[in-house]
Amino acid sequence: MSDEVTARTLWNGDYYNEGSGKDGLFDKLKEECGVFGVYRHPDAASLSYYGLHALQHRGEESAGMCVSSGPDFNYHRGMGLVKEVFDKDMMATLVGDIAIGHVRYSTSGDSKLTNAQPLVFKYRDGNLAVATNGNIVNAPQIRRELEQSGSIFQTTSDTEVVAHLIARSPKGLVDAAKDALNRIVGGFAFLIMTNDKLLVASDPHGLRPLTMGKLGDAYLFASETCALETIGAELIRDIEPGELLVLDENGLLEERFANHNREHRKALCAMEYIYFARPDSDMNGANLHAARKRMGSRMAVESFVDADVVTGVPDSSISAAIGYAEQTGIPYELGMIKNKYTGRTFIQPSQELREQGVKMKLSAVRRVVEGKRVVMIDDSIVRGTTSRRIVNMLRDAGATEVHVRITSPPFKNPCFYGIDTPDRRELIASSKSIEEICREINADSLSFLSPEGLITAVGGDNETDYKGGLCMACFDNDYPTNIDFDGEEKFGCGC
Repeated sequence: MSDEVTARTLWNGDYYNEGSGKDGLFDKLKEECGVFGVYRHPDAASLSYYGLHALQHRGEESAGMCVSSGPDFNYHRGMGLVKEVFDKDMMATLVGDIAIGHVRYSTSGDSKLTNAQPLVFKYRDGNLAVATNGNIVNAPQIRRELEQSGSIFQTTSDTEVVAHLIARSPKGLVDAAKDALNRIVGGFAFLIMTNDKLLVASDPHGLRPLTMGKLGDAYLFASETCALETIGAELIRDIEPGELLVLDENGLLEERFANHNREHRKALCAMEYIYFARPDSDMNGANLHAARKRMGSRMAVESFVDADVVTGVPDSSISAAIGYAEQTGIPYELGMIKNKYTGRTFIQPSQELREQGVKMKLSAVRRVVEGKRVVMIDDSIVRGTTSRRIVNMLRDAGATEVHVRITSPPFKNPCFYGIDTPDRRELIASSKSIEEICREINADSLSFLSPEGLITAVGGDNETDYKGGLCMACFDNDYPTNIDFDGEEKFGCGC
């Protein structure tokens, strides 16, 4: 491949390695999106800014915020990181005590400003703003029906479908929202704001995380508890699957639009535990760092290998590597260092660095791994290209053996609920055996955590919840919802 062709492949946007939802060098899954909401706090915009900053890992392509001061909406959206989108002068214009905010990755909708959230509309009862994390699987079908009956869409985002369903309903806001939420299928966490109300909803399976906190008399909502912790809020609880909260001048009303039953089983995305959420967040009462340590410990029990050092791929696998080391007694060492500042650069790397692109983001610590048998802990293997690069990087640094341990089952199936996953044919585990993958990534040995081990590690209870209350469809092809609409397969986050 020529230098020119390689550069074109890896540099698709304004920035090297920016692309359009895919990373030319690294095949890690993209986090979905993050939402943050505030009800009745005088500094709603400031709290949302810090909350969104804490959720930045969930979406780095765009950020937005809408604030209600009663009669007016004040809002701003932009492409880039939270700190790039909002400055001091802009924050001064975002006046009000109700706010919703959003950080986004564009994985199925286009990466452009029109799709940045919150989406803001005028409708018969005033202003309406909507922010969501997730994906509506039947959005194309509903969109066609709405367009045929006269609706005009301004974006390619799934979120706009819900706004149209609410706006076209003859019912009041709450009942219209219930009807809309019952019409859509998928994984979603919604924040819906009017001039004086805030609605909060989680899909009937709880696929996407959403939590509630309090700061004084104000209520706050966030995709992860780390955002509540950042602003000093008290965690109250997780939003339950199928729950709809209504906050207005009458206080907090806890309602439901879908009941928890056999059809609507609890199924929180397993990848939140494995990879997406920050280690200082809690989910279902479990701390993510502790859960990942247990994954590493369980991995050591299931697939022990004698070695000299254990190291984890930064940052998401560090906790699991510590757990593996503690269980085996093999020393944990910082065998790799992550460079956090390579994502947005105008300088085109050399051909050598493009071919060994992982070194732009990860560096092996030669003095740690040279002459050693290394256990490399990682959270998942998607296409296999990143794993091969990392294994080869450790070998180039002098490792005599590299044994790879993955703290999740083999990732074989695409996600339809808000994760940017490639086509099934690109998932290496969908077509190759573990032995074949091991050879493909040039490892001395390879093992994956068992599904039972994962459920046990995150504290799931098979006695009360099917599969411990987790969605594991990416591992076992058992999707909690119907995913076939008019033969269309939709991938990634449609928000």
